[in-house]
Amino acid sequence: MNEIEFQLEDGREVRVPKGTRPVDVLCDSRVRRKDNVLAAVLNEQIWDLHRPMETGGELRFITFADPEGKFVYWHSAAHLMAHAVKELWPESQLAIGPPIADGFYYDIDSPHVFTQEDFPVIESKMAEIAKRNLPLKRRDLSHDEALALFQRLHESYKLEMIETLEEGLTIYEQDNFVDLCRGPHLDTTGRIKHFKLLSVAGAYWRGDEHNKMLQRLYATAYPTRELLDEYLHRIEEAKRRDHRKLGRELDLFSFHPESPGAVFLHPRGNIVWDEIVHYWKEKHRQAGYEEIRTPLILNEELWVRSGHYDHYRENMYFTEVEEQMYAVKPMNCPAHLLVYKSRQVSYRDLPLKYCELGIVHRYEKSGVLHGLFRVRVFTQDDAHIFVTPDQIEEEAAKVVRFIFDMYHDFGFEDFQIELSTRPEKRVGTDEMWDQGEVALENVLKNMGVKFKLNPGEGAFYGPKIDFHIKDAIGRTWQCGTVQCDFSMPERFGLEYVGQDGARHTPVMLHRALLGSLERFIGILIENYAGDLPLWLSPEQVRILPITEEHSGYAREVTDSLIERGLRASVDGRNEKLGFKIRDAEVHKVPYMAVIGGREAETKTVSLRRRKEGDLGAQTAEQVAARLLEEIHNKVSH
Repeated sequence: MNEIEFQLEDGREVRVPKGTRPVDVLCDSRVRRKDNVLAAVLNEQIWDLHRPMETGGELRFITFADPEGKFVYWHSAAHLMAHAVKELWPESQLAIGPPIADGFYYDIDSPHVFTQEDFPVIESKMAEIAKRNLPLKRRDLSHDEALALFQRLHESYKLEMIETLEEGLTIYEQDNFVDLCRGPHLDTTGRIKHFKLLSVAGAYWRGDEHNKMLQRLYATAYPTRELLDEYLHRIEEAKRRDHRKLGRELDLFSFHPESPGAVFLHPRGNIVWDEIVHYWKEKHRQAGYEEIRTPLILNEELWVRSGHYDHYRENMYFTEVEEQMYAVKPMNCPAHLLVYKSRQVSYRDLPLKYCELGIVHRYEKSGVLHGLFRVRVFTQDDAHIFVTPDQIEEEAAKVVRFIFDMYHDFGFEDFQIELSTRPEKRVGTDEMWDQGEVALENVLKNMGVKFKLNPGEGAFYGPKIDFHIKDAIGRTWQCGTVQCDFSMPERFGLEYVGQDGARHTPVMLHRALLGSLERFIGILIENYAGDLPLWLSPEQVRILPITEEHSGYAREVTDSLIERGLRASVDGRNEKLGFKIRDAEVHKVPYMAVIGGREAETKTVSLRRRKEGDLGAQTAEQVAARLLEEIHNKVSH
């Protein structure tokens, strides 16, 4: 008998006939709660439970708790939603419907204009189809068979996709619903238990604004009601924390059609910006970095030499001056290399650390612009560290500690760290890659840091460590990175004179701590729901005189606090005290100092902390000492 052999997660090896399905192996396995298994992973490829296997290898089973399990679940739920739409509005044509983070969407061309009033109708139809417990059947088709099938179904978008695909096409069928799809999928619609349509938006076919605008239905699905409710709660919490909404309400920034994708910082928002920049510069000075400033516009030839022209041309802005082509920089690296080349460098000068808060421009389609998170112009907190090969590990370790230290000061304590290693297409020798990968892995292991290994996901020029911070509602944001670069120093002819008197090429460490400053401010706003730590708050304390007769002393207290370096203001409006307190709370002012007759007489204030209430009578000196200590210690909440 022709058999294949598998290694299971529990360490056992099993031999089965060729053509055996994962579900057959599952039945004989020691996997607990077999009914929770959604699919299999065969040699790192997700596999339908009922799809025959022709080769052996490593086999494991996945549930909704696994990232791959969520992918399968949400992918199948997208088919379920499309099936429901086709039954309700048969004239609709389907485009694409992938799983995404936290759910899925489907792009649909329909004469019916979808609104939120349609959501319960679609959900009801989805529940009906799920209840039918229809099997999802995978079928291989030739190119001609696929064309014939979707011509018969009048699915023009599927036909257009088929024209661009080669042989080896697959479809999935559930009853009379058919979709062009690689899969994999659940075994039946009955596995999809709880779902919710979330929103509808416009989306150009293939992301091209010259194509037709389709309707994109966003939704999510979970195997239990509890998980769905938890997610919906997070969605509502995310809406409450939306930095675009809070930016308007707190008068921090705005966006204008005169400069799409560029933020306009208001005075209060610029205070937050200045505090971060001042902190960033001081931390870098203490860490031995040298700050530089490089031009916004550089000759096109530089970007050809660096390789960015080939990889980023579509996202770059160009201009012609005196018959010479120039580009607005999309990143800072090449300019830093020019600064390095402007001097003679010895091994004694290394490591050489250049840092810059450099403004960069990258073209993004208008449809993907999103507040501070996705813009066309932003400030990158870049640094490039030039080292000898044997300095990689030591300097990378310093960067990792620097990142942890900075995140702690901003109130982030929970991180996810990923180490990405050599991709198939890369530059440099295997020896270089060995040295870089071992150095970065040693850094994380020696610090006792947990990390995820991403084989083959490194940049083409070197391995990298990426840092994802987790916010107050459990979302992760990729911010920091440290990357080895074996390519660009060689492209630019960078050299240093070694201890042996010969010329050598340095290794360059690309490094960012916060990433884009604009994006990081958006993350801070959402993490703290606008209630920023005291040291970052645009207005740190507001003085609230109860009546007009207390205004003179209120002004005196305000001036005293400002002289001590605090951002203080006075609310002298002829309003009731309760109104003034509520207004300060709404504008997320951390401290309020109430002044009435007793306070004016005793030369004190009644200090209040936002959300905490009355802290008792204190002098202006005591208030200043309390607040300055909190600022110095970077206290978060």
